[in-house]
Amino acid sequence: MPDHKENRETRHILSLSGGKDSAALAVHMRGRVDRMEYIFHDTGKELPETYEYLEKLEAYLGAKVVRTTFGTTFDDILRRYGGVLPSNHRRWCTKMMKLKPFEDYVGDGPCINYVAIRADEDRVGYISHKPNIKAVFPFRDEGIGYPDVVRILYESGIGLPSFTEWGRSRSGCYFCFYQQKIEWVRLKQMHPDLYDQAKTYEKPNRVNGNVFFWCKNESLENLERPERTQQIIENWMKTQERQRQRRKDVPLAAVLAGMDYEPPTREGCLICQL
Repeated sequence: MPDHKENRETRHILSLSGGKDSAALAVHMRGRVDRMEYIFHDTGKELPETYEYLEKLEAYLGAKVVRTTFGTTFDDILRRYGGVLPSNHRRWCTKMMKLKPFEDYVGDGPCINYVAIRADEDRVGYISHKPNIKAVFPFRDEGIGYPDVVRILYESGIGLPSFTEWGRSRSGCYFCFYQQKIEWVRLKQMHPDLYDQAKTYEKPNRVNGNVFFWCKNESLENLERPERTQQIIENWMKTQERQRQRRKDVPLAAVLAGMDYEPPTREGCLICQL
C-alpha cells in the first residue's frame, strides 16, 4: 500500500513578524518560489502600525497573509498560566503564540520554512525539531545584510515599518518584555491607550500572589512618572551619543534611511522581531 505522506507536495512557507527583515525576505523571494505561503502569528496585542505594514505587504505581494492563531488570544493563555506574565525566563508567549501555531499550521506534511536571518547576524533563530520541517536562510546564504534589507524595502516602495519612525526597534506585542525602557517611553507618548492597557497586567497572579512587571523590577506606573521619564530620555540620549562617537563605517543605506546602524547581534525574541 503506498505511503500517502511521501506523495504530499512540499509546502513553502515564509513566516512574517510584521518587522523589516521578514518583510524584506518576502519581497526578495517574490516570484522565486511557486505557491509561497505567508503566515503571521497574531497575538491580538500587536501595534496598529504592524497591521498596517502587513496590509501594505499583502498589496505588494498580491497574496494573503494567513493569521495562524485561530482565535486563541494572549489573555486566554495568560489565564492558563495563572496570570504569570511572560519574561525572558518564562517565554511561554513565544512557545504558545508563535511556535505552536506555526507547527500546527504546517501539520505533518513536508515543508520548507524561509527564515529571515541576515548574513551579518550571528544567531540561528527558531528551527523546528519536527522532521518534516526544513529551515532555509536565503539572506544568510546570499550574503544579504542590514544595508541590503533597507535597500530592498525602499526600492520596493514598502519602506520600513512606521513604528521605527518613533523609535521602536522591534515588531511584536506592544508590551514585549524585551523592550528597552526608552521604547516604553515612546509607547506612552505615541499610544497612551496601549501603555495603560499594559499597566493593567501588572497585578498579583494566582500562582504565588506576586506581581510581575514588564520591565523586570520596575513598574510601568513608576516608569511614567515625569521625572523618571525624563531621566530615561536623558540616559538614552547620552548612550546614543557615545555609540555615535565609537561607531565607524556606518553603512550608506542606514545614513540614507536616517537610521542608526543596527548591530549584527540583537537581543529579543528570535521569532517576533525577524
